[in-house]
Amino acid sequence: MNSSITALIRLATFALAGLFLLMLLRPEIFVRSGPVVEIQQSEDHPIGMGPASYADAVSRAAPAVVNINTAKVVTERRISLFDDPIFRHFFGEQLQVVPRKRLETSLGSGVIVSKEGYILTNNHVIDGADEIQISLHDGRTSKARLIGSDPDTDLALLQVKMDALPAITFGQSKPLRVGDVTLAIGNPFGVGQTVTMGIISATNRSQLGISNQENFIQTDAAINPGNSGGALIDAHGNLIGVNTAIFSKTGASHGIGFAIPVATAQHVMQQLIEHGKVLRGWIGVEMQNLTPELANSFGVATTHGAIVAGIYRDGPAAKAGLTPGDIITHVEGKAIQSGEEIAHHALNQPIGSILKLSGTHNGKAASWHVTIQPKQ
Repeated sequence: MNSSITALIRLATFALAGLFLLMLLRPEIFVRSGPVVEIQQSEDHPIGMGPASYADAVSRAAPAVVNINTAKVVTERRISLFDDPIFRHFFGEQLQVVPRKRLETSLGSGVIVSKEGYILTNNHVIDGADEIQISLHDGRTSKARLIGSDPDTDLALLQVKMDALPAITFGQSKPLRVGDVTLAIGNPFGVGQTVTMGIISATNRSQLGISNQENFIQTDAAINPGNSGGALIDAHGNLIGVNTAIFSKTGASHGIGFAIPVATAQHVMQQLIEHGKVLRGWIGVEMQNLTPELANSFGVATTHGAIVAGIYRDGPAAKAGLTPGDIITHVEGKAIQSGEEIAHHALNQPIGSILKLSGTHNGKAASWHVTIQPKQ
């Protein structure tokens, strides 16, 4: 074998050896690949980088949440044979049974909202109470005075005279988003202050039959009897709502709870402090929600808003030029979906303020400036 053949054999051997070594070190080079697909990889966050505890939020808010105990004397007549008209005909009125009195107590929660000792709670917690006593987180107790109540929103305002009172920080209910973390603080079943966690399940819930003025925050944080009037806070410890009711067929929490937004609670509180009652705005108009069928019959392209169904004579809307058949699509420049939104705007505006409405009149763009008057 000549030297040239020997050299070729050696070269081929080295090439095969190198190829084999490359296959061992970089096997992906020899795998047939399909089309290139770009994927977005999540950032490599260490486990536990998310919020691991809401203890700071609770420590900020919990001292301002109080337990409320109420008592009232209830007079009741015992049903007996002596009440039968025939029996009384034969034996006379002297055998009448004296009405019996009993003491009825209930439990609830409240939120201290100012250093002056104002406490927000639900109207149904203190309704008809002869005596109201609150217990603070630090163990102190005091009798509370009722400043005023508003059955329409199921809110009430109490006041206590005590030193060094903690007060909760008010948050904002408007920017709330479905999925935001919520914490409910209260006194369920009288077991003592309890914190439960959930998320915002929905906002602007209405037509639930809970109160006359409904614009609830819905949450799945556990709310049970005794939580009423307690605080619904965000992940930073700010008050975003007053816990009010649950949807339940058994009386226990099913993860559907409702809270009054802090904006509504703050408005009612100011009204009760200033006037002892809530003065609500009114524009004197009856609305009907705009459906696709109604929009088609009126010849308008939009499917959001409300149709003016009726006008109160000499009311604010009539004076502003609104007429039946007008379509309102915007309030203060913001699109609305229903007539309830218009009423809600009017109810929460100061008396005498101007509410700007816009929409269509006889098929043409129009706007109206309505002066808010006290609700009649």
